[in-house]
Amino acid sequence: MQPPSSEQVPATGATLTQGLKGRQITMISIGGVIGAGLFVGSSAAVASAGPAVIISFLLAAALVVLVMQMLGEMAVANPDTGSFSTYADRALGRWAGFSIGWLYWWFYILVIPIEAIAAGEVVSGLTSVPSWIPALAVILLLTGSNLLAVRNYGEFEYWFSLIKVVAIVAFLVLGVLAVLGLLPASDTHGVSNLWSHGGFAPKGVTAVLAGLLTAMFSFQGSEIVTIAAAESEEPRKNIKKAIRAVVWRLGLFYIGSILVVVCLVPWNADDLAAGSYQAVLDRMNIPGAARIMDVVLVVAVCSCLNSAVYTASRMLFSLAGRGDAPAAFARTSPHGVPRNAVLASTVVGIAAVIADYLLPEVFSYLIASSGAIALMMYMVIALTQYAVRRKGGRPAEVRMWGFPYLTLATIVFIAGVLVLMAVLPGHRLELWLSLGLAAVLAVVGVVRQRRLGESRTDAAPVGVASRS
Repeated sequence: MQPPSSEQVPATGATLTQGLKGRQITMISIGGVIGAGLFVGSSAAVASAGPAVIISFLLAAALVVLVMQMLGEMAVANPDTGSFSTYADRALGRWAGFSIGWLYWWFYILVIPIEAIAAGEVVSGLTSVPSWIPALAVILLLTGSNLLAVRNYGEFEYWFSLIKVVAIVAFLVLGVLAVLGLLPASDTHGVSNLWSHGGFAPKGVTAVLAGLLTAMFSFQGSEIVTIAAAESEEPRKNIKKAIRAVVWRLGLFYIGSILVVVCLVPWNADDLAAGSYQAVLDRMNIPGAARIMDVVLVVAVCSCLNSAVYTASRMLFSLAGRGDAPAAFARTSPHGVPRNAVLASTVVGIAAVIADYLLPEVFSYLIASSGAIALMMYMVIALTQYAVRRKGGRPAEVRMWGFPYLTLATIVFIAGVLVLMAVLPGHRLELWLSLGLAAVLAVVGVVRQRRLGESRTDAAPVGVASRS
C-alpha cells in the first residue's frame, strides 16, 4: 500500500476520497489549459505583437512543457493534493511550502470573481438580467456541486472541457478550410496577413516579449491535473498520461488557434477587440457566430470557476493538513470533501465579486496582486525539482530532460521574464504587488518554520517513489 500523503492523515474526517475517474482526469488535464483567455484574451496579445505573437506563444508553451515535466517527475513519484506546495515544503523548507501554497490559494480565490463577473456580463447581454445575478448564480451552482462529492466536480469539468475541445477542433477545421480557400462563404483566405501589414513583427522584439507575458498567463492551469490526480484511483498513471500529452495539447489548442487567427485576420483589425475567435468567425460569415461564441465563452468561464473552487479548496486543505492553516480546513465530509475549505474559498471569492461592484478600484489592486504568481509558482517548481535531484532523489518513471541544464535554463528564463515585467510599464504594478505579497508570506513562513520546526517525517522523500 502507498503511505498516506502528508495532508491525508489517517484520521476520521480528514481524508479525501479517490472519486475521480480516469476519463475525468483526462478532460481536466485538457480543460486546464483552455480558458477564456484563449477565446477572448488572446486578441490582446495579437494586437500587441502582430503575427509574431506566434513566437510569444511558442516560447510560453516551451516553458510550460519544461515546468510540467519537472512537476510530473515529482508528482508521479509522490502524488499529493498539495502538489508543488508540498514538494517545496519537503525540499526547500516549510517556509517555501507555506508561502507558495498561500500565494496559489490567493491566485485561485481571485479567479472565482473574475470568471463569475465575465459569465455575468455575457449572460446579462443575452437576457438583460443585471449581471450580478448570473454571476452569483454561477458561483453558488458550482460551489454546491463541489460540496457534494469530488465526482461532481469531475463530471462538470468533464462536460465543460468536452464542449471546449469540440469548439476548438471545429474552429481549427473551419480555419484550415478558410486558409486553403475551401470555405465558399469566407471573406478571406491564404496566409498573406502574416506579413502584409507592417511585416511579421511590426512592433519589434519588445512587443514579442510583451506578448510572451500574455501568452504565459493564458497557460495557467496545466498544473491542476497533479492536484486532481491525487483523488483518482490511479494517480501515477493519470499524471503520466497528462504530462505526456501536454505538448500536443498546447500545440494544437493554442499555437494552432493563434496561427489560424493571424492568418485570417489582420493583426491591427478593429474587430479583434471583441475577441480573436469571434473576429475569425465573422470573416468566415458563420451564421450566429456571436451567439456561438457567447455560449462557448460562458462554458469556458464556468469551467475555470469550477476548477478555481476545487483547486483553492484542495490547496487550503493541504495547508491545514500540514499545520499551515486552521485545522478546521483539514476536516472532510462523509463523502471525503473538505467542505470548510470549499466554503471559505467561496466566501472570499464572493466578497471579491461584491468589491468589484462596490469598490472597483480596490478590486483592481486585488487582481494586480496575483499578476506574477504563475511565474513564482513555475520558479518554485523548478527550484524544488533542482533541489530534490541535488539531494539524491532518483525518479523511476518520469524524468526531467537534460538535467541539470534545462532546469537551470528554465530558472534563468523565468527570472528574465520577471525582470521584463519590471521593465514594461504595463506590468510593473502587478509585479511589485505580487512580490510584496510573496515577501510578506515568506517572512511569516520563516518565522513559523523557526518556531515550529520543518521536519516532515510522515511522507516519502519527494524524488523517490513510494513502494508497495
